[in-house]
Amino acid sequence: MTETLSWFEALILGIIQGLTEYLPVSSSGHLAIGQALFGMQDGEGQLAFTVLLHIATVLSTVVILWKEIVWIFTDLFKWKWNEGTRYAVNIVISMIPVGIVGLFFKDKVEAVFGSGLLVVGICLLVTAALLAFSYWAKPRQRENISPLHAFIIGIAQALAVLPGLSRSGSTIATGLLLGNKKERLAQFSFLMVIPPILGEALLDVKDMAEVGVSASLSGISPVAALIGFLAAFLVGCLACKWMINIVKKGKLIWFALYCVIVGLTAIIFA
Repeated sequence: MTETLSWFEALILGIIQGLTEYLPVSSSGHLAIGQALFGMQDGEGQLAFTVLLHIATVLSTVVILWKEIVWIFTDLFKWKWNEGTRYAVNIVISMIPVGIVGLFFKDKVEAVFGSGLLVVGICLLVTAALLAFSYWAKPRQRENISPLHAFIIGIAQALAVLPGLSRSGSTIATGLLLGNKKERLAQFSFLMVIPPILGEALLDVKDMAEVGVSASLSGISPVAALIGFLAAFLVGCLACKWMINIVKKGKLIWFALYCVIVGLTAIIFA
């Protein structure tokens, strides 16, 4: 960043991240739009702030879904095959595609497609199409998410490395198209994203460490960083609970319409 991020800009970006990490409208795409509106340029300071916001939303997931997380680990430490162990195995399986893409292809994908408004706009239209298909499709609902479905949902998550292609929208829509129960899908979608986000944050921290801590945090005041973090965390808690209820009610079509409007706007002003 060439200029110091103000507390107000940090607040707005934190709110955007907290909302869009869970709502199926792409957090990376909206952050790119917000940063473009504020005239922010790519740099280590921007990367550090983005990492901070992602960690905040991971913490909000842990807070809202702590009962499910405790249940999984409790079953795991019984050291036998049970419901929690099966759930944990499915989460690990879902991580395979995003792990491969993140470790070996993320930089290549970003180099080819970039992160400009045109790419964001096109990917938002793809997100809208996925949400619309999942709304109108009526497959037979399955009681449990199978390992194969977990892997396919993981592929959808891996493709969401593109800015504008919603991570939650892609995974939830894919799961619905595969015929998985709405009641279970939102929780699985939010829990499966915790390890990849933390892994990506660790890789970004490694990159920032190579250029030095002071350079990585240039353009970000402690106050702005704290305000952005708290905004992303608090709004993320509300959005996580809200999105779980929305998926249960099957009201995703309105987000498809929103993605069309924002996507076309981004393309026009690209």
